[in-house]
Amino acid sequence: MRSIKISEVEHIAHTLARKHLEWDEPIPDFETRYPGKLESCLATVLQTFGGKDLYPTLIDKAAMLFYLMIKNQPFLNGNKRIALTTLVVFLAMNNKWLNVPSESFYQTSIEVAKSNPKYRESVIKEIKKFIRNGLTAFTPYDS
Repeated sequence: MRSIKISEVEHIAHTLARKHLEWDEPIPDFETRYPGKLESCLATVLQTFGGKDLYPTLIDKAAMLFYLMIKNQPFLNGNKRIALTTLVVFLAMNNKWLNVPSESFYQTSIEVAKSNPKYRESVIKEIKKFIRNGLTAFTPYDS
């Protein structure tokens, strides 16, 4: 399983969010992010205990990454939009695609943002269900 790196969030996910999801609220430059928060989000999904991954499956890692990028707010603005694009990029890097309606994706990100941290586990469970229900194979286009 391939993890996503800071440089990939910057050059792919952040750029995609700025290009396609800015609407009436601009997404600030990548360099304006809060130091350490994004790094923490990316590192958390790779944690191990006793030599075993705490988040063993692609869906486990994807759900936690999505949750943390929304709740920890590593950016000054655009956290939900960047979390959406990061999730899609992470899944594509692992030959998967999330085939869900845009409105459903948007609503899920809003629900995560509004959720009480005390219900973190149940929210993550719902994110996993959302991902599992829309997950399909992804084959990059080769010409």
